[in-house]
Amino acid sequence: MGSDLKKSFAEEDLILKDREDLLVQDAEQVNTLVDGEKPDLILNCSAFHRVDDCEDQLAEWRFEFIPFWGFLVFLLYTMRRVDCRRCQAVVVEEVPWADGKRTLTKAYMLFLARWARRLSWKETAEAFRTSWDKVFDAVEHVVTWGLEHRVLGQIDAIGVDEIGVDEIQYAKGHKYLTLVYQIDLDVTRLLWVGKERTIESFQGFFTAIGKEIASKIVFVCSDMWEPYPKVIREKCSEALHIFDRFHIVAKMNKALDDVRAGESRRMALEGLAPVLKKSRWLLLKREENLKTEQRFRLRDLLRYNLRTVRAYLLKEAFQQLWDYNSPPGPGSSSMNGAARSCGPASSPRRRSPARCVSIES
Repeated sequence: MGSDLKKSFAEEDLILKDREDLLVQDAEQVNTLVDGEKPDLILNCSAFHRVDDCEDQLAEWRFEFIPFWGFLVFLLYTMRRVDCRRCQAVVVEEVPWADGKRTLTKAYMLFLARWARRLSWKETAEAFRTSWDKVFDAVEHVVTWGLEHRVLGQIDAIGVDEIGVDEIQYAKGHKYLTLVYQIDLDVTRLLWVGKERTIESFQGFFTAIGKEIASKIVFVCSDMWEPYPKVIREKCSEALHIFDRFHIVAKMNKALDDVRAGESRRMALEGLAPVLKKSRWLLLKREENLKTEQRFRLRDLLRYNLRTVRAYLLKEAFQQLWDYNSPPGPGSSSMNGAARSCGPASSPRRRSPARCVSIES
């Protein structure tokens, strides 16, 4: 509109002011201009159309609140446009119960995000009679807020005594990431992510934290993937290396199964009775998971003087380790080896790990 006026009138007949020259919201500035120029006509062009309405308020907004007894609850509010000195522009006012242009209140977004942790997003939307997109928007808001306000601190500032190492597959075709966690009693968090699960990848973590911090690590928990023990022996030689229970039991079961398979073949070649036939899962299962008929068959099998039976008894005796809490007295012998192995872990600050065992012996 301003450019059209400029074409229609001679320049000397017009006094053109843009937003940089004049803020129509500033009454004193407008009065000074009018008193000085004494124009015959004042026109508000383009963005300054209906300035009074623009300064006052917009159309009524409807904000969704947490449903009450199955009834949908809305907060109706007429938003105002204000001249923000910080932004140096006319903007819509900020209200404490909402964020930006979102029509969900902050309380409702937090409510939906918490339920979305227990249910699927579709189920959450159906339960509270809203849409999947609004559940997504709520989760995105809460996650974004959490990332912006989280306080991790420097690794060397809070100290790292205990770490855990694991891998996760992120794509088909043996594509892995190496993950390092802090697993202290008072802090549990992800410290570092490296591509692939190789020696070089894991060494990158110790390069990132430096030798001084690495020397202060007391416990390292990992699985039995070959690169992990090698790097841990090299970088944390003073730390107690702990294997997780799952992999230890898996190794023991594999050893037992190898003994059973070998002895079964030997007995077949020697023409002995096939007492080990169909006994694989009978021996690998925990005793409490056996059915009644399996219990009777296991009882009969244990009467034989076989290497498989001795291996099974050793495996079952080893299960005591998971209930081990403190070093036994001088007279006990069944757990002395494990006690010597896990001795440093039984400090006053922390229980000896009941679900893991040291690789040292």
